[in-house]
Amino acid sequence: MTEAAAPQDNDFWRFSIRFYRDPDVAAACIALQDEAGVDVNVLLFLLWNATLFRTLPADAVADLDRRIGAWREAAVVPLRALRRALKSPPAVIEPGAAEAFRTRIKGVELEAERLQQQTLYDLVPSLPFADAATPGEAARANVAAYQAINAKPFPRPAIDTILAALEKQQ
Repeated sequence: MTEAAAPQDNDFWRFSIRFYRDPDVAAACIALQDEAGVDVNVLLFLLWNATLFRTLPADAVADLDRRIGAWREAAVVPLRALRRALKSPPAVIEPGAAEAFRTRIKGVELEAERLQQQTLYDLVPSLPFADAATPGEAARANVAAYQAINAKPFPRPAIDTILAALEKQQ
């Protein structure tokens, strides 16, 4: 995610751009995505809500993940796979042209993620939030709720990095 390439539509999107800009956070998010199948946009949504002292129970996170899943599987995941595949394009295509194409795919992927985030943001009024005493408490609760519905365990070092970075922003 780059600030220059992305529209600044709402507080959630701005939070995501700012938070993901930290190289340690970006690496931790990619580790969670690749090792545990985490939807980084859902995770960022939960963390953003934590900064607002809001928590979601695991069943609401499961419903949210299910609702957004169709878009993730139809748009975000295939675009990410294509972008990653083009890191080593077939030799028949001139490298500069292939990289220019990959850059355009990256922009489309970012727009797909922005649309996903806009949808998550639009769902805020319909979600059953509870209040937390602190953003840190909310973040730990939201991550635990997401972990509870995920098939694979979250890599602990990645979660620790993300929670520490969130604490630094408070």
